[in-house]
Amino acid sequence: MIDDRTATVTTVDPSTGEVLEVYATTTAAEIDAALDRASRAQAQWERSAHSVRRDLLLRLAETTRRNADRLAETASREMGKPIGEARAEVEKCSWVSEFYAESAADMLADEQTPSAGSSSWTSYVPLGTVLAVMPWNFPFWQVYRFATAALAAGNAGILKHSPNVTGCALLIDEVIREAGVPDGLFQVIVVAEPDVAATIGSLLADDRIAAATLTGSERAGSSIAGAAGSAIKKVVLELGGSDPFVVREDADLDVVIPKAVTSRFLNGGQSCLAAKRFIVHESIREEFATRLAEAVDGLVLGDPAEPSTQVGPMARADLADAVRSQIDRAVQEGGRVVTSRTESDRGRAWVAPVVMTVEPGSTVMREETFGPIAAVVGYADDDEAVALANDTRYGLGASVWSRDTDAALALGRRIRSGALFVNAVVASDPRLPFGGIKSSGFGRELGAAGIREFTNLRTVLVG
Repeated sequence: MIDDRTATVTTVDPSTGEVLEVYATTTAAEIDAALDRASRAQAQWERSAHSVRRDLLLRLAETTRRNADRLAETASREMGKPIGEARAEVEKCSWVSEFYAESAADMLADEQTPSAGSSSWTSYVPLGTVLAVMPWNFPFWQVYRFATAALAAGNAGILKHSPNVTGCALLIDEVIREAGVPDGLFQVIVVAEPDVAATIGSLLADDRIAAATLTGSERAGSSIAGAAGSAIKKVVLELGGSDPFVVREDADLDVVIPKAVTSRFLNGGQSCLAAKRFIVHESIREEFATRLAEAVDGLVLGDPAEPSTQVGPMARADLADAVRSQIDRAVQEGGRVVTSRTESDRGRAWVAPVVMTVEPGSTVMREETFGPIAAVVGYADDDEAVALANDTRYGLGASVWSRDTDAALALGRRIRSGALFVNAVVASDPRLPFGGIKSSGFGRELGAAGIREFTNLRTVLVG
């Protein structure tokens, strides 16, 4: 562990720019002690019955709901999420807790397989202590979907959250303790941004860490994958996305337009699985762009604490600067802004939602746009739609919209992505595996595949 680390982390309200809190970071000695506690707790926990784990996760679901207002308000203050969306995120955390409480035993049951022995089977054995490096955009959901699966599988967890949502991280820790999770089984460490790479590298080199999971940027994923590879440890990566939203000529725009708004502008567009490239048949491209712009112009931009707000500030001012730069470059490349709202004057972290028409090869078609930008491009036939959809290094999700479900499926199957949704907004669901291919990462979270990622698939044969 590094001894010369940054002493504090400061959180800022992006809607006002005001400092919220200053937190002490976790020292090297404290991290070392946390790893010891986790090892001891996990050794006990892996021997617990599934019924004990079930009861714990059900208590966690109930405790999370009881603290819903505190959790939602903290996320709203720390990263600008509209309060209604924050409450929905917290409820989803309770849902995934209940899902694994009721499903984990069946998902992890031994599987009998005939072989040369008198009996043989495969079993799912916990790995040990799993390091989780989590992002700010869904500060509770990203953690819960890891933690509930890891705990249900018999593992311990160490959470390194994004510094700008340190209050959320510590509140998760508080809720988990309140739910009765055994001491040491789930712990939070606070690490300042300059120290993250060295700290994560040190943790992955430590024998007390068995595996890691990261949700974050492509750059962060590459770094942690390299460190995990050097230590020969398993890692699950859920990285960026540039999801295509393909609209065929026969699509019902009365249905599609509201779904497009939800898919692109939920969480201010700060979502890896959001639709980012709207690939629309050229015969309806202009109508689609005009109607989408009208809907987006009607979104309520305002104080994230107000229930009526639909779009708040971006999570940090530097992120907003990057989005404004992408918009400017796209215009310089011939893109046309269709929305009428002007730049927000609320502060540096505020970006007014934008719909723009662009041509293939535009900046916003090739880069991940992690903010409120919707780029609309036209196509002539299904082959061109597939080519445009696949013209990205990312491969997280994709959606296809058409009155002809079979035709939409045929088109969608040719798009390279970890998830395909037909006539539905791409979203994570506790019951379904979630993850990507290419630069969007590897491994899966959620569903049976997600809980099994944190286990050793062990073969047993009796002669």
